[in-house]
Amino acid sequence: MSHLIQTIEAIAQEQNATKILAVKVRLGALSHFSPEHFTYHFVIASRHTLMEGARLEIETSDDLTDPIAQDVVLESLDMEINEALQS
Repeated sequence: MSHLIQTIEAIAQEQNATKILAVKVRLGALSHFSPEHFTYHFVIASRHTLMEGARLEIETSDDLTDPIAQDVVLESLDMEINEALQS
């Protein structure tokens, strides 16, 4: 979870985001997360960050042969961007 949070924060900083509105992830079949378990940990990990209160969209995979079956994959982010900082 910490790697995912760091990745989202890096993208947000790069894009001059002021708020993360939504996070879409895909849970691999062997990721050891259920959607409920992932949501619980995401809510805790995102406290006091730009992601706090973000809507989660979670897709799950049951393909055990998928090369990323053990992973949690960040699919997309919906962000508010500070237009004044855009070049």
